[in-house]
Amino acid sequence: MNKLTAAVVGGGAGGQLSMNALHLSEKYELVAAADLRPEVCEKLKQKYPGLRTYTSHTEMFEDCPTDVVCVSTFPPSHEAVTLDALAALPQLKGIVVEKPLGDTVASGRRILSEIQKRNLPMAVPHGLLVKATPLEIIERVQRGEIGELKLVEIQNKYWDIINAGIHWLNFFVALTRNETMDYVMCICESSTRTYRDGMQVETTAVTYGQTKSGVRVVMNTGDDVFVNREGKDTLFRLIGTKGQIEFWGWESGYLIQNAEYPESQLIVPEELPESGHLAHLNNIARMIETGERDYSIPESSLLALEIVEGAYISSRTRSKVAFPVDSFEAPAEPDWNPGAAYSGSGGGRDGRKLV
Repeated sequence: MNKLTAAVVGGGAGGQLSMNALHLSEKYELVAAADLRPEVCEKLKQKYPGLRTYTSHTEMFEDCPTDVVCVSTFPPSHEAVTLDALAALPQLKGIVVEKPLGDTVASGRRILSEIQKRNLPMAVPHGLLVKATPLEIIERVQRGEIGELKLVEIQNKYWDIINAGIHWLNFFVALTRNETMDYVMCICESSTRTYRDGMQVETTAVTYGQTKSGVRVVMNTGDDVFVNREGKDTLFRLIGTKGQIEFWGWESGYLIQNAEYPESQLIVPEELPESGHLAHLNNIARMIETGERDYSIPESSLLALEIVEGAYISSRTRSKVAFPVDSFEAPAEPDWNPGAAYSGSGGGRDGRKLV
């Protein structure tokens, strides 16, 4: 197969990951990139000699149509850029949309729907789903090697719910085979007014969610989260009825304790030959070549985005957010303050009399 031509919209961290992967892949030729900032375009031209750069993605689509487009802008712009690419490039063969798919689940759903209507190969580059350690963990859990999964605990410092948490929650969704969520609750505090990757984010947050069958996820994120495994910035603990697994985000290796390894065992799988953006882009190339289509990762990403949006809604409205999130209606501001003395009037129900 001839090399596929590719263009990237967005010269930030995500866009540069795509550009590096395209440059390394034998299946692609990186020909163009667009970024609103002229100084970024100049740096990209120095890094990739011969690269055509634009400060407008619509101008790039018109002047330099390509086989594949990578949408790597900040989340609120994903829908507009993706729809522009679909409209301007009838010859488009595949598309990458960075995580999160959009800034809302409704936007992410529209993006996925329009791409599926065109029957285009698609990737949302969740790195944990193309790395040996997390893939092996998913297989062990789904084979029942730690019994029935009950709880996934996540600790992550220096990051937030929407930018890194979307990866962590996507892994939780994959563990549960995309099981429907029941609800999510979250509290965020924003004392340091932190922003990251173009988004306002929490200083500290705790996100708690539950699937319909009762599998729980508890995620601690923020600028200064205490991770209770020395030397780690990210930690996952998977608790089952017959054992547990611990691993550390992007690191290779995990600890497992179960019937086979009652004293706990560190296992370090051999890494896959392709990982990260390169693996996702090469998967698109294979789908183009074979005609096969697999939307399982974009669909899991959409479910993770729904948890993310629900978490932020929950924190803003002081409410438990039921799924589906985009049809959730927030209740009126509560006038009931847990922890305050009950006056004996004003309604309510006696918790001592609940069955």
